[in-house]
Amino acid sequence: MPLSTTDREKLLKRATVSAVGVALILIVAKFYAWLSTGSVSLQATLMDSILDVAASAINYLAIRHSLKPADHEHRFGHGKIEALAGLGQSLFIMVSAIFIFKSAFERFFSPHPLSAPGIGIGVMIFSIFLTFALLRYQKYVVAKTKSTAIGAEAVHYQSDILINLSVLLSLALSGPLGLLWIDALMGAGIALFILVCIIKISRTSLDILMDHELPDDIRRTIKKTVLSHPKVHGLHDLRTRSTGSKHFFQLHLELDDQITLHQAHEISFEVETLIKKHYPNAEIIIHQDVKRDQH
Repeated sequence: MPLSTTDREKLLKRATVSAVGVALILIVAKFYAWLSTGSVSLQATLMDSILDVAASAINYLAIRHSLKPADHEHRFGHGKIEALAGLGQSLFIMVSAIFIFKSAFERFFSPHPLSAPGIGIGVMIFSIFLTFALLRYQKYVVAKTKSTAIGAEAVHYQSDILINLSVLLSLALSGPLGLLWIDALMGAGIALFILVCIIKISRTSLDILMDHELPDDIRRTIKKTVLSHPKVHGLHDLRTRSTGSKHFFQLHLELDDQITLHQAHEISFEVETLIKKHYPNAEIIIHQDVKRDQH
């Protein structure tokens, strides 16, 4: 069943507040571990968590704005603000990646022994557990709400798990085995991985902002659903776009020219009902037209 507006709002706000809370806890834990170990890879993941707080704060404000209903100045609603939030996150993540890569480069050529690697290992295990729990909840929220902003944040936290695992490996090898260069190498690897995530988040956000057509499988589903109505002879000028959490469909129905205007509207309503069985939150605009061979 589709979520009510109230339930969707609650889920989105809980997801953003949870992300901020987790990031704040991890900042405290990682800051302590970094001071204790002097690890550049730990410094990298600490910086990443600091930027997580800023990105989550942007998400919270964006989602609050996106939940506002359509008004006279924004007839299609405020959903695109989530895509802007995704781009904002990308900028924060890029800053993090550049900072990490610089630190890793310097440490690679000037390595020094790590202090108390056991503390760092314990903190990273704790970080992985907490981040995994948050990610599971975010994926649940995205599945329910289709939020672009939460989806972008989930991609970032998914990368955080891999980052934390790499830092854990780095601490395990750099400390006991004395392989000091691994710490710097892992830091640089984290930076490159973050850059890959930026590309994915930015591409999704830009597609929404530029009203990119929805995937072919959605368009095929719409066409198949429309043509399944026995009184529909065809369709043309199908246009689709999305604000992340909501789809917009516009199409021309090809109908018999002998039917009344009332019958045409009834058929359009029935077609809209059929489409909403697949996409319950979609906003659909249907124009009635005569079938092509009668033009």
